Amino acid sequence: MSTDPLLRQGADSTDLVLRVGPAGPTWNALTSAGQALFAPLALGVPTLLVAFCMVLAGARASTVFVVVGVIAGLEYLIGWPALALSRARDILRVEFAPAGVPASLRLVRAAGADDWLPVKTLREVRLTHKVVEPYQGDYKPAVSTLALELVLQGGRERLAPLPFGGDPQRLADALEALLDPAGVVVELRTERSTRDRPRPNSGWTSGGSASAGSGGG
Repeated sequence: MSTDPLLRQGADSTDLVLRVGPAGPTWNALTSAGQALFAPLALGVPTLLVAFCMVLAGARASTVFVVVGVIAGLEYLIGWPALALSRARDILRVEFAPAGVPASLRLVRAAGADDWLPVKTLREVRLTHKVVEPYQGDYKPAVSTLALELVLQGGRERLAPLPFGGDPQRLADALEALLDPAGVVVELRTERSTRDRPRPNSGWTSGGSASAGSGGG
């Protein structure tokens, strides 16, 4: 479950909370089980193609249903661990310890926490705040997201944009105050764009015009 990224100070650490939820391999596997149900739906076209070929070959309906069920079950059993593995490295939060002036950090992922690292291995924190604003006459509200990139010594960790309704400058200032003693650079970039206006359906428009013209005559 996603939430607004926020900086939360506890007794032993200050946490940059990105997603709310427990961590650990067991929990990651359990939460992936439900989403894996979409695997047979995503692979429905080849499954239906197999069923269609069986029908053309003269197979009984009961046989077709059994084969389709076995295929869907295999797709689920394959999709479940695949999804769990893909989610395992998702970052839930970044912990800085001790809480006041941190000397170490660790990444807590969906599969569990990484090892503690010296905070100086973190070179830079990049925040990208994207705002997609409505076009004139659009009834949908603006959409705001926040992406995070951690520039570490020897690699980078990127987090896909999360829904964000808070103040990005306030979050950046809080991170800068926390990490400035360690010499970590905090950069905030804001990108604004306007939502694309939907294109009119030319076929529907022309059809409507013809109908209106015939009715008027």
